[in-house]
Amino acid sequence: MRKWTLPSALLLLSLLLLFADQGRKLHANAEADSEELVDPPKVEDKIGAVPSGLSTDSDVAKREAESISKRSLRSSAEKFEFQAEVSRLMDIIINSLYSNKDIFLRELISNASDALDKIRFLSLTDKEILGEGDNAKLEIQIKLDKENKILSIRDRGIGMTKEDLIKNLGTIAKSGTSAFVEKMQKSGDLNLIGQFGVGFYSVYLVADYVEVISKHNDDKQYVWESKADGAFAISEDTWNEPLGRGTEIRIHLRDEAGEYLEEFKLKELVKRYSEFINFPISLWASKEVDVEVPADEDESSEEDDSSKTSSEEESEDEDAEKKPKTKTVKETTYEWELLNDVKAIWLRSPKDVTEEEYNKFYHTLAKDFSEEKPLSWSHFTAEGDVEFKAVLFVPPKAPHDLYESYYNSNKSNLKLYVRRVFISDEFDELLPKYLNFLKGLVDSDSLPLNVSREMLQQHSSLKTIKKKLIRKALDMIRRIADEDPDESTNKDKKDEVSSDDDEKKGKYATFWKEFGKSIKLGIIEDATNRNRLAKLLRFETTKSEGKFTSLDQYISRMKSGQKDIFYITGTSKEQLEKSPFIEQLKKKNYEVIFFTDPVDEYLMQYLMDYEDKKFQNVSKEGLKLGKSAKDKELKESFKDLTKWWKKSLVRDNVDDVKISNRLENTPCVVVTSKFGWSANMERIMQSQTLSDPVKQAYMRGKRVLEINPRHPIIKELRERVVNNPEDESVKQTAQLMYQTALFESGFVLDDPKDFASRIYDSVKSSLDISPEATVEEEDETEEVESESDAKEAASTSNAANDNADAKDEL
Repeated sequence: MRKWTLPSALLLLSLLLLFADQGRKLHANAEADSEELVDPPKVEDKIGAVPSGLSTDSDVAKREAESISKRSLRSSAEKFEFQAEVSRLMDIIINSLYSNKDIFLRELISNASDALDKIRFLSLTDKEILGEGDNAKLEIQIKLDKENKILSIRDRGIGMTKEDLIKNLGTIAKSGTSAFVEKMQKSGDLNLIGQFGVGFYSVYLVADYVEVISKHNDDKQYVWESKADGAFAISEDTWNEPLGRGTEIRIHLRDEAGEYLEEFKLKELVKRYSEFINFPISLWASKEVDVEVPADEDESSEEDDSSKTSSEEESEDEDAEKKPKTKTVKETTYEWELLNDVKAIWLRSPKDVTEEEYNKFYHTLAKDFSEEKPLSWSHFTAEGDVEFKAVLFVPPKAPHDLYESYYNSNKSNLKLYVRRVFISDEFDELLPKYLNFLKGLVDSDSLPLNVSREMLQQHSSLKTIKKKLIRKALDMIRRIADEDPDESTNKDKKDEVSSDDDEKKGKYATFWKEFGKSIKLGIIEDATNRNRLAKLLRFETTKSEGKFTSLDQYISRMKSGQKDIFYITGTSKEQLEKSPFIEQLKKKNYEVIFFTDPVDEYLMQYLMDYEDKKFQNVSKEGLKLGKSAKDKELKESFKDLTKWWKKSLVRDNVDDVKISNRLENTPCVVVTSKFGWSANMERIMQSQTLSDPVKQAYMRGKRVLEINPRHPIIKELRERVVNNPEDESVKQTAQLMYQTALFESGFVLDDPKDFASRIYDSVKSSLDISPEATVEEEDETEEVESESDAKEAASTSNAANDNADAKDEL
């Protein structure tokens, strides 16, 4: 037997050298022929990439060996030229349409989802079309090959025939660049979602070479490859793993696109753009696990303690024989990780979705990791000109920066999806700014798109969607109020509170505290829905006993014959409750609304009436509380005083002095003209950083001094004016009363020093201090002391300087 050993080895070695030499010649011939037609890297170079990730190493090696022997097939691949000049085409795709490279993955997953939708639809009438085993699994798989910089996306969809590959992957070029641009400029309906075309070519944002391997039930498996340099090649695939059915796209990433070889980046993109795709998306992900392995003898011996007694060593040796020593090490394993486990609940009927599912979906959508439930939600399907499904949520709390950049922010909390593919959350066209606190999504299958998902432009369909969303959103907010027992005006209903009502109790008050300002901004901005928004307004009044009330509740409590809705604006409820403007109204049992938010001043400039009732600011002219028979008599009896007082206040720009019908205990008050700024509005405008003094002077309302004819001070003042209208003390008193009324009415005094001087003079008079009394002069000794203090401070300073100089010399 040994005699044959050496000759056999020599024979075997010579055969191996011969085969290797022939293989190299075939390889060289194949590359030479291929380079004459197409420049891109060859598929055979990447043979080691396993598309499914499920095959054994021996299978890989076998296919590799087979492909090496059959590389000559690539030279026979059919070559095709793009009809449009590629430089112009890629300029449109890369520079014009897509500003964010991340969307290439969204586009490819969307295409894969559409391919799966097609095969599922066909399987409804032909169940055998799905096949058996793995082929019947409708899924999308993503795999990385970091060593070769390849990203693979595989689906088990309908697949493409050779003709489909030529037609679908040449959609844009086939029409010609000029025709393509023309269609785009006309904003035609280029709804290419679900088709290979513009979306597919976004892959060249990150790739310099792409392979598309596809198998259709009615054709063989083919490979499409291109560098988008003007040509692509198609050949029958006999070297890659049989797909069974479907498509695999192998993306050979550019050097600068290395971030897409990281698992965390792909997970982030799938979560952002494709989280609600209807088919499972899995990533071949690495995972570190603890594994028990036998410990090396050298390591175990080093761990032995030399100080152990012989008896201990013997006992340990016996245990070691029974249990071999092991150690725990970290080992990297790979498995398919599901990336889109959240279901698209908006596709189901609202009746079939539980409250728990809505809460879970809200936390996922809003990225809210607290345990608080949304205040309300609305799940609906809109039909008509534009069909779409939507889910809207009212968050439990407002973001801390909700109003900080109200007019500058373009970001919305409403996400737009098309066929469960995320498009954008930066569309102001879907919801107005005042509703940007709502969370949710809109998903439309019929929404027309211009060229790509990224450039969804203003379209008439969006206006229809916006109109329906606003109506549903306002209905949802109104429903919170309708279901809140605290909002009910029926006392019997309040007594019959169920367990469900307990949970809903106080919900609208919570909503109003968090988002009430948004409703007010809506009344200012949205004239179409102003009346519907006004129904959602809440405020405190003189009769609300610390609780919020609505305009409908206010009207239900109005006195018979009351035509106006009375309100007053200010900085706080406590201040307004003591306001002189509402004294007579409270006495006559009229209800007055308190508006304490600065935005309320702007609000009431737009909300002029409600349910045929006019709004009346009780701090302005025009307050009507019914006429009295003594009105004319009073006006005539105080005619001399009002005329004299008006003349003395000419320099203070007082328009008139009148008898008041709103005062009870206060001698006088200053009101403004009906269409000018109130005192509160003047203060708000003066505090603005970029306020215009000229505009303020123009918008400031004319001031009117109203006097209380029943007050003893006014009566006495009238008598003194009648007796001696030139009395200087009377003039001083009248001026002080006006300034006091001005201050009490909420105005900012033009000359606070003058007002303070008059107050001090009045104090002197009440204390019987002579008006000629002066302030004592300061003693001269105090000045001497202060001078000595100054000298002492100067000497201390000089000493400190001398010490510093000495240190510098050292």
